[in-house]
Amino acid sequence: MRVAFAGSPEPAVPVLNALAESEHEIALVISQPDRRRGRGGKARPTAVAARALELGLPVLRPDSINSDEALARLREVDVGAVAVAAFGQLLKADVLEGWPCINVHFSLLPAYRGAAPVERAIMDGRSESGVTIMQMDAGLDTGPMISVETVPIGPDDDTGVVLERMSAVGGRLLVSVLGDLAAGRMTSREQPEDGVSLAPRILADDLPLDPARPAERLADQVRALSPHIGARLGIDGETFKVWSAHVDPETRRAGLHRDGDRLLLATAEGALVIDELQPPGRSRVATGDFLRGWRGALELDAS
Repeated sequence: MRVAFAGSPEPAVPVLNALAESEHEIALVISQPDRRRGRGGKARPTAVAARALELGLPVLRPDSINSDEALARLREVDVGAVAVAAFGQLLKADVLEGWPCINVHFSLLPAYRGAAPVERAIMDGRSESGVTIMQMDAGLDTGPMISVETVPIGPDDDTGVVLERMSAVGGRLLVSVLGDLAAGRMTSREQPEDGVSLAPRILADDLPLDPARPAERLADQVRALSPHIGARLGIDGETFKVWSAHVDPETRRAGLHRDGDRLLLATAEGALVIDELQPPGRSRVATGDFLRGWRGALELDAS
């Protein structure tokens, strides 16, 4: 199968690699435009675009895959399908009707349709999710399912770990599905009506740790927002990022408090033990090292 691949962030790179190592031919890679990143504000390609260039593949970085430029390029390279993984743009009718569009979605559809399926599953305390290969339609992850595989979520796994696991599965399944499509034996089934849930993108309201919630739910929140976003906690009038935490079922004191080299946040049920955090403008640090150098009162902000 001669295909175009559309993807942008790091989790889509293993899918691209699996496709590049397969018998399929990648005629074009489409990714989001370069963005200014880092302190210098230099425009940098997405992880997928950077990897595609390393592989010597042609790369198109349009503002929209639905633009006349992108459509003309897809017709020019004469592909039999468009494979999509974490692309970040909506595909509209001209693309969807022009080619079979095969999407790698990181959930067991119809659960967790949307932009943040892994984060939302971990926030909900799920012990498993999965990968669904689906044929895209005009809806939000509503198209027919072609292939599905369950992926476990361990009690200590964060989003980075789970996405790495899912990306490997997604790449393998995509290669197989494209083989079936090329051979004319690909089959699909409509998504069930039961079990539908949404996974909207992570917003600012999803970041603060609320001690009015149980510690177990806060620990899930921290895992869901690690390693790239970070949960937020106000300490001594400053906003810290919390990268790692676990539950202590016994609440010894109220509020935020120090217990030797541990930092604990009392919650509605149990205490959240903060293992790694990041003061504003500084690097991530283990809590014990942080406490040895912090001279603040460790007062929890009311917000």
